Amino acid sequence: MRVLVTGAAGFICGYLVPELLEAGHTVVGMDNFSKYGPVTKSYDSHPGYTFVRGDAKDEALMTELAADCDQVLAAAAMIGGISYFHEFAFDLLAENELILASTFRAAIDAHKNGHLERITVISSSMVFESSTVFPTPEGAQFTSPPPISTYGFQKLASEYFAKGAWEQYQLPWTIVRPFNCVGIGERRALRDAEIMSGNVKLAMSHVVPDLVLKVYKGQDPLHILGEGNQVRHYTYGADLAHGIRLAMESPKALNNDFNLSTPESTTVLQLAESIWHKINSDRPFNYVSDRPFEHDVQMRVPDVRKAREVLGFEATTSLDKMLDEVIPWIEAEAEAGRI
Repeated sequence: MRVLVTGAAGFICGYLVPELLEAGHTVVGMDNFSKYGPVTKSYDSHPGYTFVRGDAKDEALMTELAADCDQVLAAAAMIGGISYFHEFAFDLLAENELILASTFRAAIDAHKNGHLERITVISSSMVFESSTVFPTPEGAQFTSPPPISTYGFQKLASEYFAKGAWEQYQLPWTIVRPFNCVGIGERRALRDAEIMSGNVKLAMSHVVPDLVLKVYKGQDPLHILGEGNQVRHYTYGADLAHGIRLAMESPKALNNDFNLSTPESTTVLQLAESIWHKINSDRPFNYVSDRPFEHDVQMRVPDVRKAREVLGFEATTSLDKMLDEVIPWIEAEAEAGRI
């Protein structure tokens, strides 16, 4: 399978591209380096990988690249941590709609005139931002109140792009929704605002690296957003990549959507205490609550049965193992001055 991957320099794609290459697929990666600036990847020289520096909003370029592909993986997006949702509320909506329109038009053309089999869209758990049903199953995006944040609303729109392209042009689709990806390789976005949490500047407004950085820098008591009772499902990047590949390869995933997540629930306070004890093994855990952001969803609990039953996918990496990998990486990045 030959796959055009947009946003190939992004965080999740840093796990997904190697997963696809190791499975024997050919990958054309495309990115304009707008988030982090130019980056190099371990697979840049892989014989099955071709990188094209370009903007996914360039419809002519997208059409050219998609013409000889079997699938398009739509991952390019303006995206960041929770502070990003507030600082760029309009830009997230406008920029990502333009990216999707260009990507889908290219895919529609390649399906009509070439041999493109489907488009796979990386959506987000944020489509369930307003859900009141837990665990939240696929389909709840149609029965829940709409997302409150423009980011969540736009991710829901990405799923409607797929729905509309099928209804009008019979472009097959697959939708995958990662939940709280955790791993190494993410950097501070070029447009990230400098936000203080207590006496420490946040790393990238994602809960795991931010908590690690604050504990590593000796913050005591540790500042957390809200009471710490927010429930999340922290899922390892390599597990997510495996699930996305399975969805892309499966005929059963055509015109189907999947929550990709660990089944394990963890509160922010539990996460904070785990990180604290891994770094400060000899000190008691102390914390204070800061005022949370408006769109800090309290419950995000997915139903993962469909991915298991249809794709045979299960996220098996424990949070403890993830932290053992991520903590040394964040510490090294902090020492090098990159976060």
